[in-house]
Amino acid sequence: MDFTFSEEQQAAAEAARGVFADVAPDAVPSPALTTGAVADEFDRALWARLADADLLSLLSAEEYGGAGLDAVALCLVLRESAKVLARVPLLENSAAMAAVQAYGGPELKAELLERAGRGEVVLTVAASGRTGHDPAELAVTARQEEGAGADWILDGVQTAVPWAYDADHVVVPAHTAADRTVLALVPRVHDGVVPAEQFSTSGERLGELRLESARIAARDVIDVEGAWEWLRDLLTTGTCALALGLGERVLRMSSEYTSKREQFGFPVATFQAVAVQAADRYIDLRAMEVTLWQAAWRIASGARCTLPVAGDVAVAKIWASEGVRRVVQTAQHLHGGFGADVDYPLHRYHAWAKHLELSLGPAAAHEEALGDLLAAHSLG
Repeated sequence: MDFTFSEEQQAAAEAARGVFADVAPDAVPSPALTTGAVADEFDRALWARLADADLLSLLSAEEYGGAGLDAVALCLVLRESAKVLARVPLLENSAAMAAVQAYGGPELKAELLERAGRGEVVLTVAASGRTGHDPAELAVTARQEEGAGADWILDGVQTAVPWAYDADHVVVPAHTAADRTVLALVPRVHDGVVPAEQFSTSGERLGELRLESARIAARDVIDVEGAWEWLRDLLTTGTCALALGLGERVLRMSSEYTSKREQFGFPVATFQAVAVQAADRYIDLRAMEVTLWQAAWRIASGARCTLPVAGDVAVAKIWASEGVRRVVQTAQHLHGGFGADVDYPLHRYHAWAKHLELSLGPAAAHEEALGDLLAAHSLG
């Protein structure tokens, strides 16, 4: 078996490293020093550079101006973005585009994909539900008026929508009276759409999206079985990639600091207690990595196994949530009081890590989901 990345996937990662090379993690005010959002919008200049490097259209087919790559390539790029805390909706935009391409109608694809790939239109996804703990698809109801091609009416609330004030369209999962889940592309400015500000631990502005009889055209609603589940799996796997990249950068910061910080005339990195803790966190990162690539490969290849792809995604998110938490906690311990200094970037990584740990469900929620899958599928 060959576990190496393809030339195209490696090229995407290399292009990402070039784009993110000069991004400063502390380019905006510290979330510890602000009462609201750290910035009014995401990094538009970086967004333009990503578009110029064709990294926004990574998953789009060539007919829509894209590279036609897969979830593995996207995760490689996301991994690089997290190392510098890139303030762009790369995951949400890419995942929404991929869902439109895989499940949307011809008119919707023609309208959105090329423009989103050029960075002219920004997409995000409402995936947290009403409280962040209940299924997102149950937070909004959708009913279609009578007649072929009739409009859909949406009612409900989605909370903690990332980049809600910057995106042009929000992909909203909603359930119907027939117990189906549809995906509606809701314009940010639209009758019946009422946003309210929320803030992440990272200091980024989120949005509560209240839908009050919002009327959405039929062409902007994806009514295909499995579309939401596929999109949710891709978003979750992408979140694991972000956690991995962030964790790798934090462990490197810890290594560099403990190699220079001396105690009793020796670098503290030479002390056994320090080395053992760093080694444990290295093992966490390698486990996060192998489970991430398993989940991304399942999504990219469509390979059938004993468990559905959701099982691999759950395992990856369990490791990502627990692993990134342990990595940043150990980093704070090894840095001592210096780790809390707002002039040093570690506290920013800690804040982002907490957001990623809980995004799309903490480890406990995915452990429960994995248990249900194991109970439903015989491994014998």
